[in-house]
Amino acid sequence: MNRPALHQPFGDAASFRGPAPVAAVLFDRDGTLVEDVPYNGDPELVRPMPGAREALELLRARGVATGVVSNQSGIGRGLLTHADVRRVNDRADALLGGLGTWLYCPHLPDAGCACRKPRPGLVVEAARRLRVTPGDCVVIGDIAADVRAAHAAGARGVLVPNAATLPEEVRRAPETARDLLTAVRRLLAQAPGTGGGGRS
Repeated sequence: MNRPALHQPFGDAASFRGPAPVAAVLFDRDGTLVEDVPYNGDPELVRPMPGAREALELLRARGVATGVVSNQSGIGRGLLTHADVRRVNDRADALLGGLGTWLYCPHLPDAGCACRKPRPGLVVEAARRLRVTPGDCVVIGDIAADVRAAHAAGARGVLVPNAATLPEEVRRAPETARDLLTAVRRLLAQAPGTGGGGRS
């Protein structure tokens, strides 16, 4: 069985579903935390999305663990190496102030792996590494695959649409927010018992 490729640089919604403890927030990378540059292997092209740094600072201040779960099929396509992805992740991590874990799937869409979103593997593994349960996680992303991966893992999924998000994905998403900072602020406001487990 294919396992998620892991990267840990520093070692080992219209509305949410009501108040609940949130132990970790897991983000999609491209188009959610940083601008989407297709198959990017150049750290100099990394640009945080508006509000991303502030959203992460709010989570860190509340003791909520953070992580990234990202499909990187450019590796499987021969367009990127693992080292390329790690360099880009390192740059994003530095610009965003540091997240608890970075995981990515390097496989092609038809590889049948357990990790490629919308499958749950990355979410489950990120929760394990942050020492939380998937049910106490929220996954924030910009396409339906992010939300579906969250639900498949037993986590909550929130869609933050951008220009690449299909209208049908927005209509079908059970939880949406107009931007990343709004999503995080609403999450923290509606889940007063946050924190516990993991390293943000």
